[in-house]
Amino acid sequence: MKIGLFFGSFNPIHTGHMIIANIMAETTDLKKVWFVVTPQNPLKPSKGLLHDFDRYDMVRAAAYDNYKLEVSDVEFHLPKPNYTIHTLVHLSEKHPDKQFKVIIGEDNLETFTRWKNYERILKDYGLYVYPRPNVTNSELKRHPNVKLVEAPMIDISATFIRNCIRKGQSVRYLVPDPVEEMIRTRNFYR
Repeated sequence: MKIGLFFGSFNPIHTGHMIIANIMAETTDLKKVWFVVTPQNPLKPSKGLLHDFDRYDMVRAAAYDNYKLEVSDVEFHLPKPNYTIHTLVHLSEKHPDKQFKVIIGEDNLETFTRWKNYERILKDYGLYVYPRPNVTNSELKRHPNVKLVEAPMIDISATFIRNCIRKGQSVRYLVPDPVEEMIRTRNFYR
């Protein structure tokens, strides 16, 4: 069974994430998409990052009604700093009956060669790539283990959402309703 792994801090998860995950689950050969909530991306600063389990709870709330979408906290239990390759190896050992694929935005292809063991990720796992705006043409698009997936180009930023919340502005329609409710009731990002 092919499983797409959609890694992210999801700080917060938003409608763009949900649309991409659903398209991957509905229009490709992936049977399920697992949101892998990351404790901290080694390539990004951690300032302003909500607690791991708060972000995990928001993703669970967002995906609760879609049986093709699951949420994983696997990276919370791996040594830090963690890298995608470590998670892939761990999950492959734990679930030998599953084939894991990595879901990334087209913008990440530009820096993919900086990922730890990127050649092994390409060779042993492969990438499912969704379109992103303002992307230069990457040679990796032609790699046999890179699958370009037709999807709408969605440019919703978690930073924009957090800034709206700090200013007291509505984030309705930018995040799923249960996530908006959690942000409001738990006073996140204020």
